[in-house]
Amino acid sequence: MYIPESYKNENIEEVKEFLKANSFGILINQVDGKISGTHIPMELDKDENGEDVLVGHIAKRNPQAKNFTEKAEVLAIFNGPHSYISSSWYQKEDVPTWNYIAVHVYGTIKIIEGEELFEAMKKLVDKYEQNSANPVSVDKMSSKTLQQINGVVGFSIKIKEVQAAYKLSQKHDETDYRTITSELKKNGDSSSISIAEEMRKVKEEPNN
Repeated sequence: MYIPESYKNENIEEVKEFLKANSFGILINQVDGKISGTHIPMELDKDENGEDVLVGHIAKRNPQAKNFTEKAEVLAIFNGPHSYISSSWYQKEDVPTWNYIAVHVYGTIKIIEGEELFEAMKKLVDKYEQNSANPVSVDKMSSKTLQQINGVVGFSIKIKEVQAAYKLSQKHDETDYRTITSELKKNGDSSSISIAEEMRKVKEEPNN
């Protein structure tokens, strides 16, 4: 991913928190010479060596699964909030643009099966059920329901490289910055408000 230097986020702990909060991404690999992608949750976890991995699963019938060979290279893309930035918000004439947060994770695939796959699915369900009024748990499901696990392929991605783009109007001066965040808040939609909040965080960080 092309990222101008001023938009790179190399704070790996901050990026990890982003991945935990925005785990629904796009898994991309090559199938028969063609690029393929699937929209799925991929959870940041640790492997047996304490190294960071992404864990997920897809349907066995998904053509991408047949290329899940050991050490096959994949790309996982995660998107955060984004919003249009009007050039009418600048002091001087300039082109409009788009503010956004996006993270690309490159790595290699490893198939997970059996108890390891079951535990991965249990973690996934437990994470998203914790705020439910009547949370369900994989380990309390019937054997008939759990047979559906046979229809998926589980995987972990050993992370080789992380690229994080935080495009948040860093090139603009303080006056424009304040105007942009104010106008974003006026928009009222959740994505615009989230971008305004991320812009505020950037300004409050040391060395910014």
